[in-house]
Amino acid sequence: MLGTLVNCAAIIGGSLFGLLCRRGIKKNYTLSVNKALGIAVVVIGLNGVISNMFTIQNGVPVSSGELLLVFSLVIGVLIGEWLRLDDRLNSLGGKIEHKFRLTGFSSGLVNASLIFCVGAMSIIGSLNDGLRADPSVLYIKSALDCTASVVLAATLGAGVLFSFIPVLIYQGAITLGAGALSSVLQGPLLAEVCTAGYAVILMIGLNFLFPKLFKTANFLPALLVPPLWHALLYLASLAGWR
Repeated sequence: MLGTLVNCAAIIGGSLFGLLCRRGIKKNYTLSVNKALGIAVVVIGLNGVISNMFTIQNGVPVSSGELLLVFSLVIGVLIGEWLRLDDRLNSLGGKIEHKFRLTGFSSGLVNASLIFCVGAMSIIGSLNDGLRADPSVLYIKSALDCTASVVLAATLGAGVLFSFIPVLIYQGAITLGAGALSSVLQGPLLAEVCTAGYAVILMIGLNFLFPKLFKTANFLPALLVPPLWHALLYLASLAGWR
């Protein structure tokens, strides 16, 4: 758990510094930083999708998983809409905003949590920490998250600070369950989960550029579709259907 605890501390430290800087940033500067941040997050999302979807075979780029990505996003958003995940998260954030007078709390919490939790470094780093007591990947992620949290907190507010809670729960659960997950979260499945995750990151970047374009939290169930698909394939093979 050491790597996750350091990661959380980095997010808290970066967010506090960002909140201090926020007081001196004019509104027009904040809008410009939001646009710049949007472009950066879009690039990160695209890079993640491409790197997980494409491989080089005999010097030629070959893609895979496009159809599964489509099904993951469609099925995921249908489940998210049915559960009203985005509305529920925003409602919870709105109550906190109203009670503590924290403007933009919900947006900062949701966006920062998704950015910090989605990606191969979260999964691989947590698995290494749990299996080998090697938190080095999470240390690198901590440095990246600390830098990102400064910018995010300076533009989105106090919600970014509390994003350490989902990170603690998510990465901590993977670390503690590393023995069971290590044989599953690898190879094509890991790439497919990360592809869906980075597609959600891409949506977050587009939301910075075009506010309220996507209800990103409603797409979170998309990350569960690849594991369910592989589970169905495994059951089918046991039944002799393939």
